[in-house]
Amino acid sequence: MIRLSDHPMTWVATGDSITQGVLHTHGARSWVEHLQERVRWQLDRLTDIVVNTGVSAWRAVDVLAAHDRLIGRFEPDVLSVSLGTNDCLAGPDGLPEFHDAMRRIVAAAGPRTQIVLHTPVLVSASGRERRAALPDYCQAVREIANDTGALLVDHEAHWREHFGTDDPIPWLDDPAHPNAVGHLWMANHTLRVLGLGELDAL
Repeated sequence: MIRLSDHPMTWVATGDSITQGVLHTHGARSWVEHLQERVRWQLDRLTDIVVNTGVSAWRAVDVLAAHDRLIGRFEPDVLSVSLGTNDCLAGPDGLPEFHDAMRRIVAAAGPRTQIVLHTPVLVSASGRERRAALPDYCQAVREIANDTGALLVDHEAHWREHFGTDDPIPWLDDPAHPNAVGHLWMANHTLRVLGLGELDAL
């Protein structure tokens, strides 16, 4: 659960295209935009700032290399990190590099920064050959959250709970990117884990 301050807070969400919210919502809000709506409007935290520094196609090593620009200069009270969908294309051989970069991103945060780590969402059946290692990267995120004390938002487990063995096509725009519905489910799951309730009717 996120600790809310009586003073204005800065929230930074960094990650890949799913965080950036490019293209695949077709004009609807991304999960980060829904988060902002909940925090700044529905929770009446009008002077909180939510910064989205997601970059399409980026991996953990890319975010780490650009840490000062994407994260450090904002001195976030809350840092959300959602990576792995692109990293997993390197297969099992890429896991050590992913572990190292993710741990260094977490370690670089100041002591007052609350860290939130997200597992990637499920991909469709047609995308699983290319991203066969994705479950291993989800497990890596879980291990890093457990080891560092970061808050874990386990989207993969949440989507599996909803879909079981069915293809998660209703929440996807292509084999790997959530559509507007998927982003809304991501947002509400994130908000629940953060202890911020759910979105009011939109």
